[in-house]
Amino acid sequence: MEYRYLGNTGMQVSELCLGAMTFGRESDEATSFDLLNTFVEAGGTFIDTANVYGRGTSETILGKWLANQARDDFVIATKVRFTMSDDGTNKSGLNRKHIMQQIDASLERLGTDYIDLYQVHCWDANTPLEETLSTLNQLVESGKVRYIGVSNYKAYQIQKAVDLSRANGWEAFISLQPLYNLLDRSLEWEIVELCLEEKIGIIPWSPLRGGWLTGKYTRDNPPAGDTRIAQAEDKGWMEKWSNYNTERTWAILDVLREIAEENNKTMAQTALNWVKDQPAVTSPIIGARNLIQLNDNLGAVGWALSDAQRERLNSISRMPGPYPYDFIAEVTGA
Repeated sequence: MEYRYLGNTGMQVSELCLGAMTFGRESDEATSFDLLNTFVEAGGTFIDTANVYGRGTSETILGKWLANQARDDFVIATKVRFTMSDDGTNKSGLNRKHIMQQIDASLERLGTDYIDLYQVHCWDANTPLEETLSTLNQLVESGKVRYIGVSNYKAYQIQKAVDLSRANGWEAFISLQPLYNLLDRSLEWEIVELCLEEKIGIIPWSPLRGGWLTGKYTRDNPPAGDTRIAQAEDKGWMEKWSNYNTERTWAILDVLREIAEENNKTMAQTALNWVKDQPAVTSPIIGARNLIQLNDNLGAVGWALSDAQRERLNSISRMPGPYPYDFIAEVTGA
């Protein structure tokens, strides 16, 4: 496992990040501990969770494991934004009251006195951005948070936040956690360029798109009832079969399979290898339910795609942008 600097900081993280969303959901506590131990044995140091994963269960399990570790050896990331309760007011959002309540709750569940990377989980149109950013800056100044990051923001929202922080002398976002993988590349229309310009590290979520890029599904082999993709159809999740059962998807998977075989790697390892070395990417977040999946994902490091193989994947998966991106590309070549 190699290590990379996160954003415009001197803090290093492992080139793969272990996502803890499965903890307490698909993975019980014992399995979660096994996943964490195996990740660490492979050199992993970067672990991502959120206050709402399992309504706190993920953080609690991670905290129990962390209690028996050398805390400073790890970069622990969590998030705030969405509701932890269906009752009452001020139970969600990025207002000062909710953030201050949730940071203390996360610290208690994680059994630590600081969060390495505290991320806002999504844009909140009901709270002034100044309120959110000044509160996050206060958390850094208090020592409860080391760095701050953002997830699921539009390009203009990221830029506005960076500019406001800079103008007020506040701590600025050092990372972005977005959807990014071979099937979902619209991030490249504008956000990747913004992150390169502002030195914001990208931490992709769903780098295997819920299993689509593992090769388990084919045109003639739709998902079974107990798979995430099958469940996504009923629950309305973005990765549902009806959204990705397209000729573009199958063409990408065909090329991905060919290149995986050329390298004697699995399709999942090849897809992760592609995304981890894309411009501005620091660490893709791998989310495993069991050790078989995790060990396969860990095989994404320690080797590299050839330039020709990367271009084949780039070419087959490239997403032509809407206006004005298509117009600018046509007339300027950029």
